[in-house]
Amino acid sequence: MDQIGEPAAENLVGFKFLLGVTEVVGLVLIILMIIWTKNFQGGFAWTDNLTLQFNWHPLLMTIGLVFLYGNGMLIYRSQRTVRKRRLKLLHGGIMIFTLVLTVVALIAVFDSHNLKNPPTPNMYSLHSWVGLSSVILFACQWLAGFISFLFPGLHVSIRSAYLPIHVYFGTAGFVGVIASCLIGLNEKAFFALEPKLYSQFVPEGILINVMGLLFIIFGGLTVYLVSHTGYKRQPRTEDDILLTGRQ
Repeated sequence: MDQIGEPAAENLVGFKFLLGVTEVVGLVLIILMIIWTKNFQGGFAWTDNLTLQFNWHPLLMTIGLVFLYGNGMLIYRSQRTVRKRRLKLLHGGIMIFTLVLTVVALIAVFDSHNLKNPPTPNMYSLHSWVGLSSVILFACQWLAGFISFLFPGLHVSIRSAYLPIHVYFGTAGFVGVIASCLIGLNEKAFFALEPKLYSQFVPEGILINVMGLLFIIFGGLTVYLVSHTGYKRQPRTEDDILLTGRQ
C-alpha cells in the first residue's frame, strides 16, 4: 500500500530483520492454532459434527484474515523490486483468496450455531460485532480497490484521491481483525475452560494466552512496517502503467 505525496528518503535499516520476525511470528501462530484446534478442541469436521466444524473458524480466520491479510498489506514493501503492475495483481489475488477463506470460516461458525438443536444465538457478542464489521470493511476495501486500481481506464486523479483512503481503512480494518481475534480467544477460553480452571494456568489456557500475544506482535509489526515511511517502495517510471500489454 503506497501513499500519495512527496517520496520519503528510503531507509531500509532493520527492514529485512523485522519482516523476517513478522513472518516467523505469523507462521508460529498458525502452527499453534492448528495444535490448539486439533489437540485441545478435537480436530476438524463439517456439518456431521458441529462442534468440530466450528474449529475451522479460528484456523481459517488466522490463516486468511490475519496472516494473508498482513502479507497482502506488506506486498509493496516486501517485493519492492517487482513491477507495480504485477504487485497490484498479486495484492488483489492475495486479498480475494483471503476473502474466500473468510467466507468459509463464517459459514463454519454460523452452521455450528444454526444447525444445533436448539440453535445457538448469533451476533450477540462483542467478538461477533467487531469481527463482522471488520469483514464487511475488508470486502468493501477489496471491491473499492479493484475498481480504483485494477479497472482499466479509470482516471489517475481518482486513483490518487482514493489511495490514502484505501491505505488508512486497510490498516484500520486489519487492526479491527486483530482486536476481534483477541476478544474471540478470550471468549473461547472462558467457554472452553470455565473461569476457575482457566485461573489455574492449565496448558490450554497458557496456549491461548500465548496465541493472543502473538496476534498482538504480528499485528503490531505489520502495522509498523506498513506505516514506516522509510520502508516505502520508491516510485518508478512504470508505476503509471496498469494492465497494459507492456512488460
